[in-house]
Amino acid sequence: MTAPTPEPVPLGKSGISVSPIAWGMWRFAGVDVATARARIEAALEIGITLFDTADIYGVDGPGFGSAEELFGEVLAEAPGLGKQMVIATKGGIIPGVPYDSSAAYLEAALDASLRRMRLDHVDLWQVHRPDILTHPENLAKTLARMVESGKVRAVGVSNFTAAQVAALQTHLPFPLASVQPEFSPWFSGPVWDGVLDQAMALGTSVLAWSTLGGGRISQAGTVTSLIEAKAEASGVTPAAAAYAWVMAHPARPIPIVGSQQPARIKEAAAAFEVEWTRAEWYEVLQASTGERLP
Repeated sequence: MTAPTPEPVPLGKSGISVSPIAWGMWRFAGVDVATARARIEAALEIGITLFDTADIYGVDGPGFGSAEELFGEVLAEAPGLGKQMVIATKGGIIPGVPYDSSAAYLEAALDASLRRMRLDHVDLWQVHRPDILTHPENLAKTLARMVESGKVRAVGVSNFTAAQVAALQTHLPFPLASVQPEFSPWFSGPVWDGVLDQAMALGTSVLAWSTLGGGRISQAGTVTSLIEAKAEASGVTPAAAAYAWVMAHPARPIPIVGSQQPARIKEAAAAFEVEWTRAEWYEVLQASTGERLP
């Protein structure tokens, strides 16, 4: 198999081009503007253009919306940075509810996100988690209005099953641009549950979160040992090897880098130097499930 390349890739069928690696703001809140800006500039420096946040990010720190607010402060201080970005955010989670995809709530959530980030539109808006109590037809109508309003260029979903994506897509007047599942060498669920297969069938982009296994990259285990061995052989960090493993899947998932340390963010660029063989890739996959393939 060939190594991934840093060339821009399409964001589904939206007509938007993005970097093949994204940067996420799950742990972005709680720092000053200078520190936040340094993180963003580190991502831009290695060619990352897709920046992913959510209204709930920061809820376990400064509070609901705090990551978006901090992002907005950086964009206000340095407007030129925003011109280099494809900005994505998410909504639909309410602590204690926990999910609400009603039209009234999502439309208000979008407006609140735009106010916090000091933007008049976002490039990608995603339903953060499926609300089982909202019919997909009603959700589709809400998403269509968001696009028609000009406040959103494209829409996607996060943590939806393949069946939930199919139900929603049936009612949408345009293709979903993206799906956002958890996917890493330590968690291979989307390989087996149809999410990656469906994305390839529909031409939907896959934005992979927790690509370092939620910290498992620093824990001993067979998968970690395999990643470390590949990293050493390739002359890169284990994180870069893990990102390359994710990108090697033919759905071409876009790993979301979650590190908030500029040096660690920059390490992601080395993923383009890693070429996994089929045998190596499958060995990691088998280790992630704990079972040999037939």
